[in-house]
Amino acid sequence: MAQQHLQHIREVEEITIPVPWGHIAAKFWGPKHVRPILCLHGWQDNAGTFDSLIPMLPNHVSYLAIDLPGHGLSSRYPDGMIYSHIDYLYTLVLICKKLQWEKVSLMAHSMGAIIGFLFAAAYPEKCDMVVSFDTLKPFVTNFGYVTHFFNNSIEDLMVADIRNQEKSEPPSYKYEELIDRLTSATILSVTRETAPYLLKRAIKPSAKESDKYYFTRDSRLKSLHAVMLPHETNLFLAKRIKAPYCFIKATQSSFKENRKYFNETVDVMKENPQFELHGVDSAHHVHLTEPEKVSVIVSNFINKCRPLSAVSKL
Repeated sequence: MAQQHLQHIREVEEITIPVPWGHIAAKFWGPKHVRPILCLHGWQDNAGTFDSLIPMLPNHVSYLAIDLPGHGLSSRYPDGMIYSHIDYLYTLVLICKKLQWEKVSLMAHSMGAIIGFLFAAAYPEKCDMVVSFDTLKPFVTNFGYVTHFFNNSIEDLMVADIRNQEKSEPPSYKYEELIDRLTSATILSVTRETAPYLLKRAIKPSAKESDKYYFTRDSRLKSLHAVMLPHETNLFLAKRIKAPYCFIKATQSSFKENRKYFNETVDVMKENPQFELHGVDSAHHVHLTEPEKVSVIVSNFINKCRPLSAVSKL
């Protein structure tokens, strides 16, 4: 039976979804007649972040792992535009309309989890389940970040636009160097063994130097305008969420803000009887590097929210 499960769920198809600025690239896992769980990756990652986890999850449900704009194989935004969490929320809503989903199921990591939180709060009647890895909500307003964005990031965006218009090839590296750069950039949250899952959708061979590759993600992502909200706003949004919500915190990963903001948000979310909080001993990319530590939690949650007996009704 286990062998059949893995055989079925590993049938993956690359698809594209047209959007006004180009296309969203995605990987579709599982039966086509079933509305998939939409999977959202983290900042500067891509759909490959779910490659090691999805084969361990229930195979009566489908999974659609997308590359957010500027990431992976998806189209970049036009020159002169910036990336932000709100734009990605728009992308999520646009995909739902394109695919004519009346309900939306989400599984998300890090930045994707922030977008999932915002969607579940903005559209409580449309969201029927959320699985969230390591990041629960938007971080609380950091005034230092705001001034840094105004003073530095806007200038960086203008420089990136000039480079894009010049169509100059980014710096290239040997494959092992790419692994080194990726693992060090994530503070070893992505391991050397799992880095190829992300690199597969993130690099191209250099046209200038043999046996070297360059990162294809949009360099403007480094200056992404992250949504930061007052703590009271996050609490208000948390109270609006009605969907079953499974949050899994990697205990080796920091909270990136005063922990009281997290604790107080969790207290509000616990008012939802279908909210689950789990802690696992791992790093930020636990779903990628140690999927066996979360697969049972996620599978049980999916089976509860979208059981086999209800699939035909979705």
